[in-house]
Amino acid sequence: MTLHELIDSLPQTAVVGSAEREVHGLADDSRAVGEGFVFVAVRGDEVDGHEYIDKALDAGAVAVVAERPVPEDLRPGVTWVMVRSTRDALALLADAWCGMPSLDLRVVGVTGTNGKTTTAFLLHAIMQRVLQRVGLLGTIHFHDGNKHRPATHTTPGVLELQTLLGEMRGNGCQGVAMEVSSHAIDQGRVASVAFDTAVFTNLTQDHLDYHGTMERYFESKRGLFEQMASRPRGKTPTAVINLDDAHGQLLARQFKDRLRVITYGFGVDCDFRAGNVKQTKRGMEYPLSANGKTYLVRLPLIGRFNVYNSLAALAAAAAVRIPLREAVAALADVPQVPGRLEFVGSVDGVSVYVDYAHTPDALENVCATVRELSPRRLVTVFGCGGDRDRAKRPLMAKAASSLSDWCIVTSDNPRSEDPEAIIRDAQRGMVGKAHEAVVDRAEAIRHAVVDGWKGDVVIIAGKGHEDYQQFADRRISFDDRKVARAALAERQNLNMQTEE
Repeated sequence: MTLHELIDSLPQTAVVGSAEREVHGLADDSRAVGEGFVFVAVRGDEVDGHEYIDKALDAGAVAVVAERPVPEDLRPGVTWVMVRSTRDALALLADAWCGMPSLDLRVVGVTGTNGKTTTAFLLHAIMQRVLQRVGLLGTIHFHDGNKHRPATHTTPGVLELQTLLGEMRGNGCQGVAMEVSSHAIDQGRVASVAFDTAVFTNLTQDHLDYHGTMERYFESKRGLFEQMASRPRGKTPTAVINLDDAHGQLLARQFKDRLRVITYGFGVDCDFRAGNVKQTKRGMEYPLSANGKTYLVRLPLIGRFNVYNSLAALAAAAAVRIPLREAVAALADVPQVPGRLEFVGSVDGVSVYVDYAHTPDALENVCATVRELSPRRLVTVFGCGGDRDRAKRPLMAKAASSLSDWCIVTSDNPRSEDPEAIIRDAQRGMVGKAHEAVVDRAEAIRHAVVDGWKGDVVIIAGKGHEDYQQFADRRISFDDRKVARAALAERQNLNMQTEE
């Protein structure tokens, strides 16, 4: 590809130097530059790529895309492309470099505070059953149609994202289900993705350390739908919106004349509406009313929030032309979503679930769901992340303690903060005195499981699928599920010794 072909999609460029040269790569990190590359100098929140232009040129870059005018001492043979926004330019360039892969895929983006991972996971399972090969981009892992790989972010960076979409297309994928974080929308990571459908799950307090206010947080989410409405790129996009959520109602009103809108929820005005839910410890079923017909949805997951997640997945599947009857059938066989109210095991009358809940609303929903199983006691082990929104810590404690019989407050990912200080922040929101603080997370889990009463149900919340714990000076291997299984085994051994 020539530089001229690559930059053809950029608006309002000023080019100094030859554009008729072959380009061998594209990078926004000087450390990733090779011979014949184009370097895009992006201004970040902490790092300004313009300060690394010389390093990029030393590494072999033949062209620079920048927001600054061409310098007087520009090296001979280097082409300088000046644009208004290098962040916007990077999205367009990455899309062009990878051959605009999203135009050839059925792309569904899932955004919202809670439920993104499970909704994307369920949708991927539905699409995979019908379309055979489908990609997945999300918090748990990425799937390119052939194999899984660890997730780097909920939504990858611009270049990685477009590269993955290109690999999916090359692997024969017909579609992709992807989580879209508010950070990704705000930072333009998905700006050049041609979405067929975007799902809005809900909006509750989270990420205010980044967005500042709930209003700005909502505007970031809204940006995904604005992108679809203003730049459909030859597609006929659909918005799938939770109408039981107040922000979802606002979103539906704002875009009803600009996008095709499909709503879901329990309300009578919803296009995809759930009826009475029947639930057991290992699954649930409910009647679905949609398109003038009724279907019986069976799901091997529990929780009212998972009804919403399944409704979102079914509505999104229908929006990308998957027969609803086949979509409903696919849900009956989906595996457990890793770390999302995942059943770990039951020993000697104590059952354990692990969940990613790390917001007040998510924690309240998980506790309310397990409470419906009528445990002798509901025991909740939870912590709060360091270097994140401090205001939600007491709110999480209030949510957990108001619905649990016993809470153990422990460490999550303390990062650079003092774990004990984080716990003290949370304890201010505790309702009543039925709790204790155990700083060591492994010991907290062991205490809840090994010392629990017969009939207890234990929720271990906050980290879900994560297999590490991050401290100020180190990152250690840590998986709630493995620790819980070890504790269950210890309880089993102690029980056998007592019987002997």
